[in-house]
Amino acid sequence: MSLSEAGGSQEAIVVGAGPAGLAAAEALATSGRRVAIYDAAPSPARKFLMAGRGGLNLTHSEPLNELLARYGTAAEGLTGAIERFSPMDLRAWAAELGEPTFVGSSGRIFPKSFKATPLLRAWLARLAGLGVTMKTRRRLIGLADGGRTLRFRTPEGEEETHAAAVVLAFGGASWPRLGGDGAWVAALREAGVEVAPLKPANCGFRVTWSEHLRARFSGTPLKAIALSFAGATTRGEAMIDAEGIEGGAVYALSALLRDAIARDGKATLAIDLKPDLSEAALAARLIRPPGQSASTFLRKAAGLAPVAIALTHEAGPLPDQPEALAARIKRVELRLTAPAPIARAISSAGGVLWREIDERFMLRKLPGVFVAGEMIDWEAPTGGYLLQACFATGRAAGEGAAEWLARSPAK
Repeated sequence: MSLSEAGGSQEAIVVGAGPAGLAAAEALATSGRRVAIYDAAPSPARKFLMAGRGGLNLTHSEPLNELLARYGTAAEGLTGAIERFSPMDLRAWAAELGEPTFVGSSGRIFPKSFKATPLLRAWLARLAGLGVTMKTRRRLIGLADGGRTLRFRTPEGEEETHAAAVVLAFGGASWPRLGGDGAWVAALREAGVEVAPLKPANCGFRVTWSEHLRARFSGTPLKAIALSFAGATTRGEAMIDAEGIEGGAVYALSALLRDAIARDGKATLAIDLKPDLSEAALAARLIRPPGQSASTFLRKAAGLAPVAIALTHEAGPLPDQPEALAARIKRVELRLTAPAPIARAISSAGGVLWREIDERFMLRKLPGVFVAGEMIDWEAPTGGYLLQACFATGRAAGEGAAEWLARSPAK
């Protein structure tokens, strides 16, 4: 098949126009390099814009050592990049683009506009001013020449281009309709790069509900609860859906739950429906007057919402004794059978193994090819940690590519 003549040879190419890719392009362009961004979608940063619909959580304000600990075993690989582009640096960068930030009550950091669109618009304008070109509707279909010759499918046919330095920032495999389909995994494996299987992260889980609970309470939030699993506890909200349970409090435990299900075939999640009351204090309230229905009693005496009352029934008939009933309310056990599909996850785990990457985020087996963002094997909870690492690794990969170009003659 003939190739279009639109490709040619370029100094630096970034593949992927999400936050990591845009950050890499900015670092390269700021160093004086000519950069072209290629993306499969018709417009850049679609997942970034979607994430900003509920308020764009850019990063978190907690001390750096605590923030780094949120990345678990990947913290060692991410530390250098996040130290060089810290939450404070990210806030200063946003302010330079005309989007000052603020710290919310939870410690999360948002633009004062609470929107992604103004920040992205200003960022793209800065990149254009630096001479960065954007090539959309370009889907990567092959790598050659050690990863620096790239073949793309375009609306006009196939296009091939070569670059002296390449930054890959494809993202993971969550939200595939926005571009993160994980199709890049096969291409890198064919090039000899080890890639851990992509898995859902910050995801919901399957639960086999009773027909009553599924029919009546699907789409109902569970508020002010605490969830526990394997010695870890988190507080917040969750959402009952027809197939299981999801929401912020669940996402915080999703890595532990997902790995337990992979190992054991199931996981038992404990829900405390009244985390602000001790079991003894709750039992003292649960002396049921004669003639009162169980639902009315639990609503009045324990302050349980209808969905919480339904959950107490899922484990079987309610105990008569106040102490046993309090124990049930303080520990409703749900048997989780599977994580939700990766397409419905907030983010993904797995990706390029850290041992494949050097300190500049260059692939050891493909000199001149760098990786950034969610396609690397790390995961983090929601709360700003995902975007922080995408910005930081994108910038680090761009700086690494600029250094490579300074040391190596263009080919």
